[in-house]
Amino acid sequence: MAEFLASPLGIAVILLAQGLGMIAFVMISLLFLVYGDRKIWAAVQMRRGPNVVGPWGILQSVADALKYVVKEIVVPAGADKFVFFLAPFLSMVLALLGWVVIPFAPGWVMANINVGILFLFAVSSLEVYSVIMGGWASNSKYPFLGSLRSAAQMISYEVSLGLIIIGVILSTGSLNLTAIVEAQRGAYGLFNWYWLPHMPMVVLFFVSALAETNRPPFDLVEAESELVAGFMVEYSSTPYLLLMAGEYIAIFLMCALISILFFGGWLSPIPGLPDGALWMVLKMWFFFFMFAMVKAIVPRYRYDQLMRIGWKVFLPLSLGWVVLVAFLARYEVLGGAWARWDKLTQIGVTVVGG
Repeated sequence: MAEFLASPLGIAVILLAQGLGMIAFVMISLLFLVYGDRKIWAAVQMRRGPNVVGPWGILQSVADALKYVVKEIVVPAGADKFVFFLAPFLSMVLALLGWVVIPFAPGWVMANINVGILFLFAVSSLEVYSVIMGGWASNSKYPFLGSLRSAAQMISYEVSLGLIIIGVILSTGSLNLTAIVEAQRGAYGLFNWYWLPHMPMVVLFFVSALAETNRPPFDLVEAESELVAGFMVEYSSTPYLLLMAGEYIAIFLMCALISILFFGGWLSPIPGLPDGALWMVLKMWFFFFMFAMVKAIVPRYRYDQLMRIGWKVFLPLSLGWVVLVAFLARYEVLGGAWARWDKLTQIGVTVVGG
């Protein structure tokens, strides 16, 4: 058995099993995330939300998914059919691809590559193409306007996201996601995590993640009152289901990234309690709860306000923070709170320039 697992075919079987396990976890989580999103929104508005299908309405997401699968697929006249169907598929695949480098615990990652941050950032940047392709292939003005909005919005906020991540990389000295988590290990539990030394950027990262994933109050890509549901207005049935699933998977991926970069990943918040994947999952659920609460209580921004915040507020602040963190890390201010290279070297993790 050991010889088979070491052979090329055995390695392929292991990778296939890991991939299917990862997809199963994400898709099962997706059903409960949609249910939780609707329940939280309903609670804020003092109504019941899903409560008919299954106990407490917990199977409502399954019923909705089955409804979309069995509905007829309608393709607009004059649409580019190949690109029209490729866009939802690409949205789903790119959203799932980012999970390849997400570690849930030491060794619990499909690809523990040294440039995990770059891989994740590259994959998330490509997701804008699925939106542009969907809006253009529909052969309609309103979806096309929605896709153009998405391109400008996602590119604008990717700049601030990238600069904030650079600040964390400067502190850690590594592009490896596992190393970033290990750099936050310490005797003081949650007070060793990066949320404390990088506090201003935690808020900026969270807001930028909302804009990057087209979540309210920055869902101008699909603003119903202005663009008739945006780039996906011509989609129905399974293609629409894939677009929505890709959006929620990308949101959950951002929750995982926030947990890893600033809140210790799988590390326990209380010294003495064991670390593990359960902490990682709990943190991801908490940040999805925060995403849902923002959707429920914050009014939608105008598009010019959205772009002004991205370029005139977030970009200067994140760029200035990179310069400040570089100075703080270089001179090891406050005992090296912004410089964790020595800690990583002690546990045998390769650091940049180490």
